[in-house]
Amino acid sequence: MPQIRVKDAAQFLGVSDDTVRRWIEAGMLESAKDDAGRAVVDGLELARLAKQNAVLPVDPSDVERSARNRFVGIVTDIVVDKVMAQVELQCGPHRVVSLMSSEAVRELGLELGSVAVAVVKATTVIVETPRRD
Repeated sequence: MPQIRVKDAAQFLGVSDDTVRRWIEAGMLESAKDDAGRAVVDGLELARLAKQNAVLPVDPSDVERSARNRFVGIVTDIVVDKVMAQVELQCGPHRVVSLMSSEAVRELGLELGSVAVAVVKATTVIVETPRRD
């Protein structure tokens, strides 16, 4: 199983190093020491905890759809020209950018600070991993 350093685990979960250490002390996560003597946690156990603790914003659209990747966020930037627009959402820690028609921006009533849902349905999703030395 992959071993993940406490500081990296904290970053992946969006919490502080101290929070991860408290979870270890409370028995929510088991830790070990790596070859350099640093505290590490089991990657599979961390994945389970991340999934269990995930808090997803409620999708305000109340629409059923086949796309599983929905990101609820706040509109942080809109660049509009005569025909096309670029709309940027901040969805938790994720920045999502959409290109759409200017007409769509108007019809959706998008404006800075409004709540919107980015729906992503892709046939190709590229997954990368860090280089292993």
